[in-house]
Amino acid sequence: MDMDVEETLCDLLRRTEFALQLDESTLPGNEALLLAYVRFIKDEQLMQEFYLQESLALTLRNIIAVVIDGAPSMVGCYRGFVSYLKQVVPEVMTVHCVIHRQHLAAKHLSPRLNESLQYVISAVNRIRSSCLKDRLFRQLCDEKDDEYNRLLLYTEVPWLSRSACLTRFYELFKTVLSFFADEDVSLRDILKLRQADIAYLADLYEKFNAMNLQLQVGNLNLMKTKSVISAFVSKLALYKRNISRGELCQFPKLAELKRCPDPCDQDIEVYSEHLEMLHEELKRRFHDVLSMVVPNWVIDPLASDEDAELHLQEELVELQSNDEFKPRLRQGYAAFWLQKQIPILYPRLSYVVKRLLIAFPSSSLVERCFSVVTDLLTKKRNRLQVVNRGNLRLRVTGIEPDIEKLARLHGRHHTS
Repeated sequence: MDMDVEETLCDLLRRTEFALQLDESTLPGNEALLLAYVRFIKDEQLMQEFYLQESLALTLRNIIAVVIDGAPSMVGCYRGFVSYLKQVVPEVMTVHCVIHRQHLAAKHLSPRLNESLQYVISAVNRIRSSCLKDRLFRQLCDEKDDEYNRLLLYTEVPWLSRSACLTRFYELFKTVLSFFADEDVSLRDILKLRQADIAYLADLYEKFNAMNLQLQVGNLNLMKTKSVISAFVSKLALYKRNISRGELCQFPKLAELKRCPDPCDQDIEVYSEHLEMLHEELKRRFHDVLSMVVPNWVIDPLASDEDAELHLQEELVELQSNDEFKPRLRQGYAAFWLQKQIPILYPRLSYVVKRLLIAFPSSSLVERCFSVVTDLLTKKRNRLQVVNRGNLRLRVTGIEPDIEKLARLHGRHHTS
């Protein structure tokens, strides 16, 4: 069945342009695994499908956009995948995964905030690394009627663990202090002194989490990505202005902590400087996205044609005069541009819009696929060839295998 699905997909990709996201990871036994996803238009819909790397060479010339994570194997000047791809398709659009960039920006902390984070990690590891301490901590949580009775481990990954770890830690902060009152008084005292920093970091990374989740929604395109990132960068400037004045309403945990005593000027200065640093770091890392020009006529095809480039204006006037296409605009600009006849009647407009619609902003699908690989490769199945045997393909595909054709072929082989 997996071969039938793969043949169906390859047949589609030979006849259409598509966007690509790919990434490489290492399996148990130091075996490298390259996974890829493609996005293309089929029956006026955006389709996203898992793609075997062995078939990639068959359809390289149809790739119009590729997203990578910035690793040397992907972007190296001489041996990187992108440099090789541009030799075959010089005009291909390349995108650095926005989630990876967000993760890199979020890691920027001032020395003091980084120390506070390390104390949190140390406390979590001290509790979770010992079965006895973990059980005692759970008992203490139950005695205090806490909503949760376990801390979450911190991991250096571009996903959601950092916020989850800090949020859970702060929710159990009083219980943690009680635990270390007997276990390690010096660490307890340090955590107590750093409580404001921990509250600030928990609030801040919840905001990063919200942005991260927005960047993982299905069928996310470059235009929506620009909106999400632009909004977050503007919010950071807003947070910095407000927190500089002692207005903490956008940081509820920190505001609750500072409600009784007046906010410490030194704390406010540290947080304000950190927000300013994050603001500049995000502007630097997302300069290409923030500076990307999206013509008004892409979002609103019926808008004035004055801002359209000269070679597009004639087609745009014809499109705006065609009443047959207008009803689809009520379903959104993406549904409007995905209509079958638009690439045929207005190829220049379609060329501009197609890249913006089908280019992947991130490699989140591949990252999820690696999670499926981890699930398939248990200790008892660590020699399983997940790609070659089709186990992975059938777990993640959205294409239905042609059962009738397979049944006919099976019957033919059986009778012979």
